[in-house]
Amino acid sequence: MKRSLALIVTLASGLALSAAAQTLPAPAAATPAGPAKIAIVAFQMAVAQTNEGQRNFADLQKKYAPREAHIKGLADEIDTLTKQLQAQGDKLSDAERANRTKTLDEKKKKAQRELEDAQNDMNGEMQEMYNGLASKVYDVLASYAQQQGFTLVLDITQQQQNPVLWANESTVITKQVIDAYNVKSGVPAPPQGQPAAPAASRPAPKAPAAR
Repeated sequence: MKRSLALIVTLASGLALSAAAQTLPAPAAATPAGPAKIAIVAFQMAVAQTNEGQRNFADLQKKYAPREAHIKGLADEIDTLTKQLQAQGDKLSDAERANRTKTLDEKKKKAQRELEDAQNDMNGEMQEMYNGLASKVYDVLASYAQQQGFTLVLDITQQQQNPVLWANESTVITKQVIDAYNVKSGVPAPPQGQPAAPAASRPAPKAPAAR
């Protein structure tokens, strides 16, 4: 109950963001001339770290801050009542102890319901926000890849399903896609100190250490 709503929702939203990224269509393929030119991108990270993504995530956090504060208040109240009951339990009558226990249980159930509702509401808005932005970032990625002559772009967001075991840093275009989208969107960089948007993605794979 004492965990931050923002932290809980951020962790849960990683699953929604990963699933949303997989719904994007593949670019129309043209028959390449010459050797293949491959790039890799952490697409989920690219979407979340655009100026627009960081701005939208910050706005969403602000929107849900009052609900988070309210739930934290309920958690603090439950903690206080629990400690009081533990300290005074042997001095209370059976009826009073039962009444306080019932009140405590009801407050716990209420707090849990409100926490789950807030999680579901924020996750829904988070996924909707991500889907809309991801489709626009994808268009920029496809355009950038075509301009640079890439014949294949691999997404390294998914850790378990990622087939890329090693890649040269020069093939990673995540930052280039972020920069290109920021230029196109015209959204300014967020203020310093603003919480970063969630992005459960990993950096470019490295070669294993020599044995």
